[in-house]
Formats: sequence, structure tokens, C-alpha cells
Amino acid sequence: MISISEQAQAHFAKLLEKQAAGTSIRVFVVNPGTAQAECGVSYCPADAIEDTDIQIEFNGFNAVVDAESKPFLVDAEIDFVTDQMGSQLTLKAPNAKVRKVNDNAPLMERVQYVIDAEINPQLANHGGRVSVMELTDDGVAVLQFGGGCNGCSQVDLTLKEGIEKELLARFTGELNGVRDITEHQRGEHSYY
Repeated sequence: MISISEQAQAHFAKLLEKQAAGTSIRVFVVNPGTAQAECGVSYCPADAIEDTDIQIEFNGFNAVVDAESKPFLVDAEIDFVTDQMGSQLTLKAPNAKVRKVNDNAPLMERVQYVIDAEINPQLANHGGRVSVMELTDDGVAVLQFGGGCNGCSQVDLTLKEGIEKELLARFTGELNGVRDITEHQRGEHSYY
């Protein structure tokens, strides 16, 4: 579920030496599954561990995860990086904002997951987003752009060279193409 690098494990073990015996670290997600999701790490005294919490053993300490955060911390990585600017703890949780779907989930759910987890965060840099409106019987994902993508002069390039390539590579044999149904209206909201 959560991967913690050796450097981060050593960092946590050193910090926990200064805490009361039995103290763990708690890894959590606030507002999981939403665009406002944020991950955090805190000390977790032994008396704060709930029956529903999951405890994961690491080198010299335990990490505690609450049941609500668990599915949103799948594939999460914690690292402790040192460079010329100093040291920094990093926590990457690609599923914090969108719950990872099962590989056996319907194609529509899996396509929407890839869009929400990987494509929309990139489009959000330009104030844009895309949604799957339907999947046709002949395997075409019908998409609708919004925000800064609506009316953007680069939308065709984004659709064919970015989104379509990514989705076809991911869903070989299941998806045959993508189609944009957005009624593009160029305006101040458009990125380009």
C-alpha cells in the first residue's frame, strides 16, 4: 500500500526516538477522493490507534493508516531527499484525489480513472479538464472538454497526440479511438 524509502524510514525512526514509547507515524488523506485532497504525516501516540486502523511495520516503527484513507493511499510513496538546498520529506499519493479502480471494473470506470488521475491534473495547469461522456459500441470514448480547454487552439493536438495516444496504449483491444463533442467557443477562458 505505502512505500517508504530507506532514507525516509531512517528519518522517521530518528524522529520517533524523541517521542513516547509506542508512538507511530500516521499517514492520512484529508478530503479523500476530491480535488481538495491533501496528504499528511503526523505522530500517532499508541492510545490514538483505532481498532479500524491499519498498521504497517517498517524498520524501527509502524505506520498507521485510517480505514477511510487506505484506498486513497494505494501506491503512495514517501521519500526523504537531501540535496544542496537541504532535506525534504516527500509524499506522493497518485490516488488521493481519485480512488483507484479495480482492473476488472467496467471500461468506462477505468477510462475515467485514467483521465481523472493522470490527464486532468495536466490539463488543470491550463485551467482545463476533460470528461468521458460515453463509450460507443465500436470502442470510441466520447469526451467533452471544459475550462481553459474549451475553445483552445491546441485542443485537437491535445486530443489526438496526448489523450488518444495515452488511452489507446492503456486500453489496447478495448478502445479504438476518442471523439470530442465539445462545442468549442473561443473566449477569455480559452488557454491559447
